[in-house]
Amino acid sequence: MHVFVTGASGHLGSVIVPELIGAGHEVVGLARSEASAAAVRALGAEVHRGSLDDLDSLRAAAGASDGVIHLAFMHDEMNAGDLEGPLGADLLAIGAMGEVLAGTGKPFIGTSGTIPLAFGGVEGVGAETDILPAGPRIDAENAVIALADRGVRSSVVRPPPLVHSEFDHTGYTPALVSFARAKGKSGYPGDGSNRWPAVHSVDLARLYRLALEGAPAGSRLHAVADEGVPLKEIAEVIGSNLGVPAVSIPPEEIVDYFDFLAFFISLDNPASSARTQELLDWHPTHPGLIDDLDAGHYFRV
Repeated sequence: MHVFVTGASGHLGSVIVPELIGAGHEVVGLARSEASAAAVRALGAEVHRGSLDDLDSLRAAAGASDGVIHLAFMHDEMNAGDLEGPLGADLLAIGAMGEVLAGTGKPFIGTSGTIPLAFGGVEGVGAETDILPAGPRIDAENAVIALADRGVRSSVVRPPPLVHSEFDHTGYTPALVSFARAKGKSGYPGDGSNRWPAVHSVDLARLYRLALEGAPAGSRLHAVADEGVPLKEIAEVIGSNLGVPAVSIPPEEIVDYFDFLAFFISLDNPASSARTQELLDWHPTHPGLIDDLDAGHYFRV
């Protein structure tokens, strides 16, 4: 397939693009800067210059493709405190690309997450069958799924909050390491019993490829290997590798310690991928989060 990938130069794109090319697909990656364009070329893909708010450019690239993988999101703006802007831009981008794919039967793979399930009140282990009517990232997820009714083989991948590997330089795992290094202590919220799911980047990349190649229209897919790792255990491993103590962060210090993670660090978000594994014969094979942390690459200065 001739695949258009947004977010091709980011963490996920840096592993998904080589996965696609290795399987024989041709990839065109969206790049909004020359630095991003250089990164996309280094991965072996062609470059399409544009941005998420350049809707005509998105329509042109999506229309010329055999399928789309939509990874891009304005994370920097969100982490700086602007949530509404990135969420609105994402919805408009999905609408623009979906518009030109309507009636073609081509695949469109969107990206959501498991954390929105916890925000939406899902209790216990989240599953692919948990569907919320609205909410941050959920509106975009539902918009992608709705494209199935317009003749698009659309599906959504829900990555966990912790997508880890040696390719991960800007995600939540390096953020936790950075906080611990800067503060001289490795923190966890409360008693640290809340759980976050995780997956290795390379396993996640394989799932995106499988979704592109064969996910049924309207599928919600969980890219989860570790169903739920307690935040206290994560903090202890980080602390051990840095030589600093693992400590509970009281409620009044959550914002100061966890910075942009503060508004969801205390959520309990275990999630299962049992249905996804059965549907697409996807089975994670790479190291889990704790083993990957102990491999040492997150702690090299």
